Amino acid sequence: MSDPTPLLFAADRLADRFRSMPQGRLTQLAPEGLRLARLLARQEEAVAAEGPARPEIPDAGIFAVGDQIALAAHDLAEALRGADREEAEAVLAEALAAVEQGYRLATTRSARM
Repeated sequence: MSDPTPLLFAADRLADRFRSMPQGRLTQLAPEGLRLARLLARQEEAVAAEGPARPEIPDAGIFAVGDQIALAAHDLAEALRGADREEAEAVLAEALAAVEQGYRLATTRSARM
């Protein structure tokens, strides 16, 4: 399996960015951060494919988004450990690109994610 360390590093960095954002900026970007967390959770669910489908990550408010991103990324990294190598590579690349795009937009002055 591919090393998920770059994904975990990028997701933790983005999560920290969300945790440290001024409230006004966080209010603007939280919906996009939640979408990213939900994307990562869907990827994890598709890779794991075990048991019944889980409910979608809830909107727990703007102050929870950073934690939701980090948790979803860590769950995805764990699911990738048991995945087919080719599938893991593709999912990991897609997830990393989405998280890095999120970080770029979260650190741009007035960008939208």
